[in-house]
Amino acid sequence: MNQKKGQNAIIARPSSSPYSVVDVNKLEDKAFQNVKDQIGFCGIWCGSCVAGNGAVVELTRRFEEVVRKYNLEKWAPKGFDFKEFEKGLASIQSMRACVGCQKGGGSKCEIRTCALEKEVDNCSQCSELIACKRFERLEKKYPEIKEKLKELRNSNRQKLGEKWMSELRTKWPHCVILCSSAKRTM
Repeated sequence: MNQKKGQNAIIARPSSSPYSVVDVNKLEDKAFQNVKDQIGFCGIWCGSCVAGNGAVVELTRRFEEVVRKYNLEKWAPKGFDFKEFEKGLASIQSMRACVGCQKGGGSKCEIRTCALEKEVDNCSQCSELIACKRFERLEKKYPEIKEKLKELRNSNRQKLGEKWMSELRTKWPHCVILCSSAKRTM
C-alpha cells in the first residue's frame, strides 16, 4: 500500500500490490453524496458529520473486510469474544445514514424544530442567535459555532460548500475515507 502523509491523517492510496488493504475505488459514499451539499440549521456542514456522511459505517465495513481477509480471529488474545466483536461491527454498520435536517433528518433536534417554527433557512437569520440556549450542547464541542453561523449569513452557500470540500482532508480528518470520493464528484 502506498501512503501519503497529510496534515492530520495518513491517506491510503490505491496500489497494485495484492496485499493492499484499502482500495479507494470501492468506496460506499451514497450517504456522503446525499449530505455533501447541505448545511444544517445550526450551521454545521452535513458533509463533515461522521454519522451523517457515512464515514463511520464505511470505516467499520472496511475494518471488517481487513479482519476477515487476514483471519484476525486466530490472532485474538485468549478470552476475547470474537463473536461479540463481530456483533458490534454489524451493529455499527446497521446505523442509518442521516438525510440531513434540511431533508427531514434530525427530528429530535430542538434547533431544527425552532428553525422550522421560525421559517428560517438557518439560525444565522434569527435575531435571537447570540442569546439562544439551544446551542449549549453544540457549543461545548464547537465553541465558535455561533460566530461561524454569522459568517454563513453573508456567504455564497455553493462557494462555501466548495471550500469545505477542498478542506475535507485537513479540517475533518475523520472523513479521510471520503476524500477520493469528494474529488471524483467535484
